[in-house]
Amino acid sequence: MKRKGILIILDGLGDRPVKELDGKTPLEYAKTPNMDKLAKIGILGQQDPIAPGKPAGSDTAHLAIFGYDPYQTYRGRGFFEALGVGLDLDEDDLAFRVNFATIENGIITDRRAGRISTEEAHELAKAIQENVKIPVEFIFVGATGHRAVLVLKGMAKGYKVGENDPHEAGKPPHRFEYADEDSKKVAEILEEFVQKAHEVLEKHPINKKRRKEGKPVANYLLIRGAGTYPNIPMKFTEEWKVKAAAVVATALVKGVARAIGFEVYTPEGATGEYNTDPMAKAKKVVELLNDYDFVFLHFKPTDAAGHDNNPMKKVEMIEKADEMIGYIIDNIDLENTVIAITGDHSTPCEVKNHSGDPVPLLIAGGGVRADYTESFGERECMRGGIGRVRGKYIVPMMMDLMGRTEKFGA
Repeated sequence: MKRKGILIILDGLGDRPVKELDGKTPLEYAKTPNMDKLAKIGILGQQDPIAPGKPAGSDTAHLAIFGYDPYQTYRGRGFFEALGVGLDLDEDDLAFRVNFATIENGIITDRRAGRISTEEAHELAKAIQENVKIPVEFIFVGATGHRAVLVLKGMAKGYKVGENDPHEAGKPPHRFEYADEDSKKVAEILEEFVQKAHEVLEKHPINKKRRKEGKPVANYLLIRGAGTYPNIPMKFTEEWKVKAAAVVATALVKGVARAIGFEVYTPEGATGEYNTDPMAKAKKVVELLNDYDFVFLHFKPTDAAGHDNNPMKKVEMIEKADEMIGYIIDNIDLENTVIAITGDHSTPCEVKNHSGDPVPLLIAGGGVRADYTESFGERECMRGGIGRVRGKYIVPMMMDLMGRTEKFGA
């Protein structure tokens, strides 16, 4: 029997016990009637996106969960970011992820420029594209929120270049390091680009207005994550012989989905930020399930709350995600659908970054052998029937329940 599949990734879902949440994790503390309902009729477990104790980036984690060995496939984050904003690149292009940041007297005071809006970032990116001149052709575009993408055309050989991001406020930006002559040339171009962009940003009306309002100005660029064309041996859609769609707002994850063959949709109101419209995503998933075999839904704000060390905000975002999931399960035939819910990694509030903690995993729907768990949370997942597995096994488990796998052997 063939079924359809929905994979929901709540970014940065996993966490650790939080004192102000009565020693519970945000997922355990949140009111999640819909995920708890699925837990009761499904099966729980834990998954390590890459390996136990190994913190995973969002890019490598998604690759792993979709069945790719990130150590063989991954060639830097920047290229996925570029694909995610809709750029069609050549194999000799070099792409970077960029943060709009705030610099005062040579010190980075805010790595995200007060989390400027997507609209502001796009306007600033346009000004840089139109006014900065460097020795090579480049593309500079805004992504989601404070993020942007830089592409240096024809410079892929210089991928062994470092970054200027100090990764914490209160420090000066780094110089771009390099490993060979090609990357030295790229480093020199980047130094020139950053300085000229800084001059454009300082004079921009958006920043003059932000400074007047007492907000952090977006007057500097932090550039990192040099990336070239990923080594994708076979598209996800070809390997599993399915028609697949992704509902995503975040550029990086859009890029991963595009790279492995998904058709990507971003419904109006889906921002990837705290103000995202979860119901717009839920409705799009239900709509797409009519035409696609496999639908992937990504929800970003849970991760942002972990990075911001805001446990109550993470609780709030998990509860929003639960409402989103509730709409989906109320509007699909669950007997003919397999639904998996997990995170791409853990982002504990106390760490304010990704950690190597295992991630909660739930699988429910047609054909699933239910265990005896009662709710979706870290400790309940430790009791679940799936046990503890690597992230790369999630999709094969789903595909087997969906009737899409082939027997090995006679």
